[in-house]
Amino acid sequence: MNWEPWTGCYPASDGCTYCYFYGLYAKRYGQNTIQKTDKFDWPVRTNKKGEYNIKGDKILATCFATDFFLPEADEWRIEAWQMIKKRPDIDFLILTKRIDRFLVSLPNDWGNGYNNVNIGCTVENQKLADSRLPLFLSYPIKRRFVACSPLLESIDLSPYLSGIDHVTVSGESGREARECDYDWVLPIREQCIAADVTFWFKSTGSLFKKDGILQKVNPFQQVNLAKELDISILDGKKLF
Repeated sequence: MNWEPWTGCYPASDGCTYCYFYGLYAKRYGQNTIQKTDKFDWPVRTNKKGEYNIKGDKILATCFATDFFLPEADEWRIEAWQMIKKRPDIDFLILTKRIDRFLVSLPNDWGNGYNNVNIGCTVENQKLADSRLPLFLSYPIKRRFVACSPLLESIDLSPYLSGIDHVTVSGESGREARECDYDWVLPIREQCIAADVTFWFKSTGSLFKKDGILQKVNPFQQVNLAKELDISILDGKKLF
């Protein structure tokens, strides 16, 4: 289940180049004006009986079609945090390429973090892992995950996995997708095993290389093919 309190986005790093939402051939190409949506108050919206429309015990992916930490949303984010706090029965997943803006609009009662908030930091290559993850680990967050999505090269996460709960890896999807090499995926898995961190190979992406063979993968088969390789170590955890 997704919650998109605002819409619109623009590139933050190399992984955004062929974004499946806002890239050149995507359905939202050119929609870079940040606007509130009609679902802004969705987590706290009630029916005529005064009951929440979204029942408890749900995982709510938040701003997965935009970015929770966009500067244009700084004022709205204050209210978003209030709604998140009001629904401790929902786990909110917030994935960002702008982890450097994490402290902006942070609620006064954040402390070490809310129990129902999972913050995810995306890293597409080693340069971004080395710049984003030290910041990520320095912030007061109770539940952290890393998304290598899209994975664009081999990455060594091992210096940063202490304090990380989960790692997800995905290849790039779309018409202009860059390749994802299986030989980049497996070392990340081994790094997670060594650090006792759960690992999910979510999707191969559109161009997947394995055993030196590059294949084009149908969009509807990318998740299934990753699952068939049976390398995920989830321990009951699959964030999104």
